[in-house]
Amino acid sequence: MTAHGTTGRGPAGSTGRLSGRGTADGPVSGALTWTLAEAALRAVDEVGGYAGGVYLRSGTPGLLRMAALVGLPGPLFRPWFRMHTNRPFPVAEVHRSGQSVHLHDVEEAMRRFPQLVASLPFPFASLYAPVVAGRERFGVLVALRAPTPGVPVDTRDRNRMTRGALRLGETLADLARQGTTLEWPGDPVCVQLSTSGAAPVRFGSFEWDLDTGMVTLDSGLLGILGADVPSPCPIDVLTALLEPEDGYALWAAARQATGPDGRPVVRRIRLKGPDGGLHLLEVSTRARRTSPDAETYLGAGSGSGSGGDAAPRLGLGGFSAGLRLTCTLVDLGTGLIGSDATDRLPRAILAIDRLGRVTYVNERTERLLGRPRGSLAGRPLWEALPWFGLPFHEEQLRAAMLSGDPVRFLAHPEHGQWLSVSLHPGRDGVTMVLVPENDPGRPLRNIKAGGPREDTLSLPDDRVTALYRPVALAIALSEAVTARQVSAVVTEELLPAFGGRQLAIYLLSDRRLYLAWETGFPPGFLEPFDGVALDAHVPGVETLTTGRPLFFESMEQLGRRYPDLPLDAHSGARAFLPLIASGRPVGSCILGFDRPRGFSSEERTVLTALAGLIAQALERAQRYDTESAVARGLQDALLPHRLLVRDGVDTVGRYLPGTQGMDVGGDWYDVIEAGHGRLALVIGDVQGHGVAAAATMGQLRSAVRAFALAGHRPQDVMRGTNRLLIDLDPGQFASCCYVLLDPQSGELRAVRAGHPPPLLMHPDGRTERVELAGGMVLGIDDRASYPVTRLRLAPGAVLALFTDGLVEKPGQDIDDGIELLRRTLATTASLPLAEAADRVIRDARQVTSRPDDIALLLAARWADHG
Repeated sequence: MTAHGTTGRGPAGSTGRLSGRGTADGPVSGALTWTLAEAALRAVDEVGGYAGGVYLRSGTPGLLRMAALVGLPGPLFRPWFRMHTNRPFPVAEVHRSGQSVHLHDVEEAMRRFPQLVASLPFPFASLYAPVVAGRERFGVLVALRAPTPGVPVDTRDRNRMTRGALRLGETLADLARQGTTLEWPGDPVCVQLSTSGAAPVRFGSFEWDLDTGMVTLDSGLLGILGADVPSPCPIDVLTALLEPEDGYALWAAARQATGPDGRPVVRRIRLKGPDGGLHLLEVSTRARRTSPDAETYLGAGSGSGSGGDAAPRLGLGGFSAGLRLTCTLVDLGTGLIGSDATDRLPRAILAIDRLGRVTYVNERTERLLGRPRGSLAGRPLWEALPWFGLPFHEEQLRAAMLSGDPVRFLAHPEHGQWLSVSLHPGRDGVTMVLVPENDPGRPLRNIKAGGPREDTLSLPDDRVTALYRPVALAIALSEAVTARQVSAVVTEELLPAFGGRQLAIYLLSDRRLYLAWETGFPPGFLEPFDGVALDAHVPGVETLTTGRPLFFESMEQLGRRYPDLPLDAHSGARAFLPLIASGRPVGSCILGFDRPRGFSSEERTVLTALAGLIAQALERAQRYDTESAVARGLQDALLPHRLLVRDGVDTVGRYLPGTQGMDVGGDWYDVIEAGHGRLALVIGDVQGHGVAAAATMGQLRSAVRAFALAGHRPQDVMRGTNRLLIDLDPGQFASCCYVLLDPQSGELRAVRAGHPPPLLMHPDGRTERVELAGGMVLGIDDRASYPVTRLRLAPGAVLALFTDGLVEKPGQDIDDGIELLRRTLATTASLPLAEAADRVIRDARQVTSRPDDIALLLAARWADHG
């Protein structure tokens, strides 16, 4: 159901390179960028993470965009730049619910969010906190760190994430009050983590006047930067020497140092020296306020410097006026590129930072790749080595950066030899070792000379299958809700992956296995095995009772093991897999192959793992089927089987369940005798679907009937129902429209609680939207009031009440849907009321994908009461 300042991608657009007018905030839109970068960096540091970011709402309803990404290369994680809030991922769940999520290891993530593990099947922990201010929801703060198997996230780190998200929410609310539009339009800015490194070598400092944007450099810093840099100079001159991501880190440090607590901030950034090499600098920032007669450091307990409780005067970008930033730099050395020591090692070694830029290349790497260091250093890995942009290699790099574990694989660059690639990740980046491989373990005859290069050249087919199929099958299974849908997914995904031709799935019930799905077997062949007991000596039973998969590489091998077992073919192979979910037996799965074939150890492992995913999906589907049956029975019992009949008034109701997921919702309608000859026309919509929504619907329908039968005024009926729902506290809210009709006079008194307004068709066929005064949805505010709108229903007129499922479609404004319904209703003027109701919902009934249920109530008044 649906209840009825300026941003930028960074100072220089998508490149993320700092630019602007040389003042403390860069462009005005940069204030949002600096705020997000600082909050993400701080959160990652506080919880001991190695990556993180911020998702922010976009200009599209229901869509979040990643606005800041810390410690990871953006191009490698592009599929996660967008997140729809209705998806089963933790970011979406946190934004929807307003509750934090903490996943301490991959097993916890698999249990709660299987699609997350399916898309990123690596061991890591993740923490998520909603970014809110009051009732305003801006997005989600995320931090990634090493997993702690079996050990939940402790209270201290939970609180740190919560405080960081609340602090960010308050800052964003301040920006909104200053006119900043809090929507993120494009790709995220990538921000470098602070880096651990060697001992200091050289020192320098500069003073940054945040009012003028000018910086004054001391001799030490001038020595690091070279003689071509003047002092004083605009801040742009200094930031032009930084990589874009490090520039964002410097701006974030400035904002943090000038924040309310004014604490000194230490960051590590990379700066290009006069020799073209990258210098690793440790920057310590501290802000102080200048005034005509005094200077005070922020955070030193000396007050705001403006006297009393007056708010400080703000400069551009939200910095307080009169602030100067003192930055002390420590040059940690120039050895990132060109170290003599590693040149002597008998291995090709190169390194990248957390954002994927090449930071180190030794001499042997130059010789092996045939590329000079200057063409590699400082470039993104997938530009320096284009073959790293292949999907399989990207997946290996993601695995290393997220899991923190070493990764090894084979690669075959264009016009080069096979390489054994080892990735050794750490908090500061990834070290890569490249070793020529003369025997890659793959027949080179499969490589077509001059043909297009495919990613599958990297590994044997069964290893690619092992990597891809669990992901694809897990994603597809997470969308399946019935046992039939699960079986169809297995048929479409599992059989083609392994070259299978036959599939049978048996489900356990009352200690017997019953055939639930089959394809590819001769007609009637499996019927004798339907309902087989658990003591039968057949492979489908034994694989379940022992919990061990059975693989037969030929039908002869199967026949020797089970001489009394009928066989459907003379040639082929079979795999019998136990379907066990969380230690509970669910059934068994049979895969059939037309020809004899072997099963490698890797294939056996993958098939066994996939059987576990199938078992979990089938167990979930069985729960769904049970819950759906209960919900349908509950709703059938609660919806009126016939409507109240009164002289002079005809009423017709229609209900359509949704077709996606749990197809029973919380929509209802009713017609009630309200005393003094009046009728109450009611329609409502409870949030959500399933048993909970149907049960809440029943409680609300009973409450409305009780208040109406007692003769309460429409506004009192709504107020009483609202308070009842709040007292029940089912964790749901509801919309409702209540209309009190006097059949004699045609007088209508209507109230509306967050519900779509009704439509009115006049006797001459003219149809219009009835503008009713509205109140808040039920179940939110116990002080909510519901104003009454008075109007008249003329003889021959028809009033249409409906729920939003009839007028709301993805990507379409609800007002457009109401207008389309108005036109449809206008075409029914000459039809009997029942046929008019069928015409109105005809298009909705024919739609195969209906995400929400639909309720419709039509009421017509006639002049003749006889």
